[in-house]
Amino acid sequence: MSFRVGIVGTGGIAHAHAGACDALDDVELCAVADVSAESAQRFAEAKGVPAHFGDLDEMLRSVQLDIAIICTWGVAHAEVGISIAESGAVRAILCEKPFTLTGDEAESFVAAARNHGVLIAEAFKFRHHLRHIEAKRRVDAGAIGELVTLRSTFCTGGGGASVASRTPEGNWRFNRAKGGGAVYDLACYNIHHARFILGAEPIRVFAHQRRGIEVDDATDILMVFPEDRTAHISTGFDTGYSEHVELCGTEGTIRMAQAWNCDGQSVTLECATPGNAETVTFEPTNQFAAQLRHLCECLECGASHRIPPEDSIRQMRVIDAVFRSLASGESVDL
Repeated sequence: MSFRVGIVGTGGIAHAHAGACDALDDVELCAVADVSAESAQRFAEAKGVPAHFGDLDEMLRSVQLDIAIICTWGVAHAEVGISIAESGAVRAILCEKPFTLTGDEAESFVAAARNHGVLIAEAFKFRHHLRHIEAKRRVDAGAIGELVTLRSTFCTGGGGASVASRTPEGNWRFNRAKGGGAVYDLACYNIHHARFILGAEPIRVFAHQRRGIEVDDATDILMVFPEDRTAHISTGFDTGYSEHVELCGTEGTIRMAQAWNCDGQSVTLECATPGNAETVTFEPTNQFAAQLRHLCECLECGASHRIPPEDSIRQMRVIDAVFRSLASGESVDL
């Protein structure tokens, strides 16, 4: 079986998804659409895509597709996703993170897909890397005892730049109207990861931010889970590069560096218990290709996706609580 893909939005992340299509023998990138017809044309010409459109509806009417990949700014994810689902023109939608901007938007997006029989999945590429799958397996098997505390970072290495250099007009990540900010762009990874590894939803959230011109330039989050387990998250555009995870159990620890962006690199999983230390090496992986392959396998055999849409709704409810805490300066119960 082969799968025909259309990409919506031709910004930076769309190039990675186009590369994933190229990496899979049974996938063909057939069309791209962007609100800028010129951008769509440039992207199509650069990637050898046969069809390009300045209008999403025209693409959905004109090209037979199996999968649509949403790569627009986060603020448009819900509107674009609902439009695609209601068109009945695709079998599946892969939506870049954040899934939407609010829990209510997520509910509406999921309902539209469910009503039209469309499979939807949130694009957290790390969930398809064997290292994260193995870390979860070890935690669930009790390799480090009972997991008590999770610590993770996602800092992009801009510590030497001033706040004034992170301008809303210079990059969507610093633009409030486009859905920018450290929570939406960075902390969403850590929040999803903590919920995945702990296998539970937080019952309390406290968050603190360092403000940029329009958005949170950096955010630190404490999430309290049932049985007094905790997740400590530090993210930001304003500090040195860091993508670390540490899982602390009653009998040991698991550590990962380059936790999120490690495409094309070999990486390790370090597991330490009293009297024993083990390092497992994983070969370079194209996480975007692994992510797309999993979606295609779900379509082909009817299997459940690793990230069900209900999970994405719960994810956005947690992010809603993070923003309530940022606004109030107080912890928020879920």
